[in-house]
Amino acid sequence: SPAVTRKICVLSLWNCMGFYGIIVMLSIGGVAAGRDLMNIELSEKEFRRLLDLVYVGNWVLNSARGDDRFEDYDQLQEKMFSLAPQHGMNSLVQRWYGHVFPSQAYEDGGIHEAIADYEDAVFYDILAEELARRDLGLEAEEPEDYTELSARMEEYLSEFDKNGLNTIHVDL
Repeated sequence: SPAVTRKICVLSLWNCMGFYGIIVMLSIGGVAAGRDLMNIELSEKEFRRLLDLVYVGNWVLNSARGDDRFEDYDQLQEKMFSLAPQHGMNSLVQRWYGHVFPSQAYEDGGIHEAIADYEDAVFYDILAEELARRDLGLEAEEPEDYTELSARMEEYLSEFDKNGLNTIHVDL
């Protein structure tokens, strides 16, 4: 027998009393029965925020993967952004070879600054933990008590807050 396929299909987006509803159908190997339908009502602002969440999520999952991308996330992003023009959000999308992508205006509109802020915070947290673990000889093990590790991490984070990476030296 053929493999069971699972699809999430956005059926429609409608405007009703200021709310946008997205009807999502989960089908397993064919057309789903009525009980498989899920309705999500979103305001225009919420839908716009959902686009940001989809974009950021796809960025985190796929931006560093090169040709080995999670295509289902790319497809979901395209599906969500393809709904934007129907609701006055034409500036958020561009089309290329029959596909819908977030527009350059969307990408230049602050979303990458939010991603960069997150990446900076995570970078310094990871660096502080790695350096603290090195200092305490904990590279390959978990401490019984995190008090000393946390205190050492805080020392590094304080230094990074004051000087960024300007006082970091690497001997090669």
